[in-house]
Amino acid sequence: MTVADVAAAARRNQVPRGIAYMVGSTVMFAGGNAVVKWLLASYPLGEVAFGRTLFAFLTAAAIVLPRAGWGVLRTRRYREHLQRGLSQFGSMLCWLLAVSVLSLGSATAIGFAAPLFTTLLSIVIVGFVGVLIITHPGAGTLTYGALFALANAVLISTVAIAIRRMSMTESPETLTLYQMIIMTLFLLALGFRAPHWSDALMVALAGVSNGIAQFWWTRSLSLAPPSAVVPFNYLSLVWATILGFAVWGDVPTPGLLVGSTIVVASGLYILWRETLRRRPAVPARQRA
Repeated sequence: MTVADVAAAARRNQVPRGIAYMVGSTVMFAGGNAVVKWLLASYPLGEVAFGRTLFAFLTAAAIVLPRAGWGVLRTRRYREHLQRGLSQFGSMLCWLLAVSVLSLGSATAIGFAAPLFTTLLSIVIVGFVGVLIITHPGAGTLTYGALFALANAVLISTVAIAIRRMSMTESPETLTLYQMIIMTLFLLALGFRAPHWSDALMVALAGVSNGIAQFWWTRSLSLAPPSAVVPFNYLSLVWATILGFAVWGDVPTPGLLVGSTIVVASGLYILWRETLRRRPAVPARQRA
């Protein structure tokens, strides 16, 4: 048995831990996003974004650096890290703009359209029908909040592609820290005004939640195959819907429920299809 076979077996044996990390990340993401939506009602987007990103970076650094040391920042792919950081930066701004005007459940559901932009056109069309049902653009057109949510989905798809490509040489810890550093620096350039101390605590809470969620999400994918853990990422929609109802009284509409089902089903189909594609063919002698 080769070293690669041993590593693959160890990865498969940690599927329960991978699932636990993924479920935990969905809870942290949903809670942090709810705090951000609350803060956006009182503070400018730039301040909320910078505070959350700064505390997320500090949290990720506190988790990663004691274990991996400063050597985790060694890389030869600075340009790729910068490009990915810019995409992530744009994605975050679009997400914050979307969640400031949409219900938490709707913004989250549309965000799950990201995989649809990296696959075949036919699947994209089916998934996009689900997006249209969620946004229910009646006599008018798509609200700008929905458009920002779609823009976030497109940008996140480019980030996912970059992560898959860069993970051949970069560790999840390196990818996470460079993402946080680049986003924090760009947001700092926009200017920042310290909020009231009580709200500053909420900003810190959102950032810490995001930092832990980011680390748990990458950790999950390092412990188990995506086909085993990614489906649990859709629990974010459940938590977002519950929080939206509990905090803002957002009752899930039939359009949100039907559209979310279509978007999630499309995403799961894509994951299933890609898993089959990557599965090595079994020789006829072994099948007999």
